[in-house]
Amino acid sequence: MPVPLGDTLRQVASRLGAVSDQPEQEARWLVEAALGCAAAGLLRRGDQPLPAAAAQWLGERVERRLTGVPLPYCLGTWSFYGLEMAVNPAVLIPRPDTESLVELALGHLPRKGARRVLDLGTGSGAVALAVARARPEAEIWAVERSPEALAVAQGNGQGLGLAVHWLAGDWFAPLPPGLRFDLILANPPYLAADDPHLPALRHEPREALLAGPTGLECLAAIAAQAPGHLAAGGVLGLEHGAEQGEAVRALLRAAGLAQPRTQRDLAGRERVTSASFPA
Repeated sequence: MPVPLGDTLRQVASRLGAVSDQPEQEARWLVEAALGCAAAGLLRRGDQPLPAAAAQWLGERVERRLTGVPLPYCLGTWSFYGLEMAVNPAVLIPRPDTESLVELALGHLPRKGARRVLDLGTGSGAVALAVARARPEAEIWAVERSPEALAVAQGNGQGLGLAVHWLAGDWFAPLPPGLRFDLILANPPYLAADDPHLPALRHEPREALLAGPTGLECLAAIAAQAPGHLAAGGVLGLEHGAEQGEAVRALLRAAGLAQPRTQRDLAGRERVTSASFPA
């Protein structure tokens, strides 16, 4: 006998309690995605059963979630800075902490006027696309070395109707010679090989998380090369681990960048450090 939607929600929430600290909310998101409707639509359909195709989709996603797959990968989309974007295991899940990097960018970019911005290791394209939407007159470039991740970013750009120059390659390597930027942004891998957070992140791409023995390898490479790609007065902004602020400020000073300063994320942890290229 078909199960009413309200009962389905309760059953899914009960099962998700084994892996989630907000099972009711996750159940609602999954059922909304299965039906393609918002919460108000669920309330209106509470006595109706799920269509067969939606029920199959939901069942498959719930089983994946119960194996520990993060909810965004089960849904196939996730929200970042007001943008709904496709995500899959080829890319990191965009997190609220990274919105601090977007806030830094918007603080340095005027609302009007052309500026050139580079996002290194763009992943899903979250940062580049958030800046592109907020500053439509800016010229946005983004680099990603993973072909699978770059395909996700390009698809998100097309779906959102936002223009970005997408390039495949490692950090600054694929950029045209002589091109300089008013702002360079990066959320590179910054976990050390023995970081205790790695097991909890096992479903996300390891190459986007793990920097090397110290966790500073990618941050150091970007800081060292950035002066050769910044316009006079341009700014480099780096997301990093909560305990890496002091080390990143030292890297930026060693690269010849001026006045490094660190901003805190929503939890009050040091998260984004920036410095400028002397004019």
